Amino acid sequence: MLTGISAQLSPDLLHVLASMGHGDELVIADANFPAAKLARRLVQTTADSTTRLAKAVLTLLPLDEFVAAPLGLMAAARPQDKDALALAELSAALASYGKIEQVERNAFYERATQAFAIVATADARPYANVILRKGVIALNAPGYVA
Repeated sequence: MLTGISAQLSPDLLHVLASMGHGDELVIADANFPAAKLARRLVQTTADSTTRLAKAVLTLLPLDEFVAAPLGLMAAARPQDKDALALAELSAALASYGKIEQVERNAFYERATQAFAIVATADARPYANVILRKGVIALNAPGYVA
C-alpha cells in the first residue's frame, strides 16, 4: 500500500501506467470482455467496478490533449439495450475528464488488440469497457516531481 494512491491500483497496474508513453492506450474491461485473448499485456484485477477503477487510474494518468476524444466507450449493440446501464454510468462519471467517443463493439475489440495493456476487472455489467489514451506529463504539472 502507498499513501495518496488508490488501493484499486495494484502493483502490476501501477507498473503498466508508469511504462506507458504518450499516445498509448489502456483498456479497462468488464468480466465478459475477451481480455486474455486480445491483450498484448494483461493485468488481472479484482476491481468490481470499471467506473471506480477508471477514476482511480485517472488520478495518475493524464489524457491525451492532441486527439479529439481521449476516452472511448464500447457502444451498446442496441441503443435501447437495458444491459447498457454501465455505459450510462461511465459516460456520466468520465465526462469531466475529456471528450468521450462511442466505439462500435467490433471496432472496440480491434482497438483493444493494439492497446498497450488490457486491465481485466470483475465488473459483471455488460458494456463496462473503457479506453483511456495517455497524454503528456508536463514538467510543470501539478504533482510532478523530478
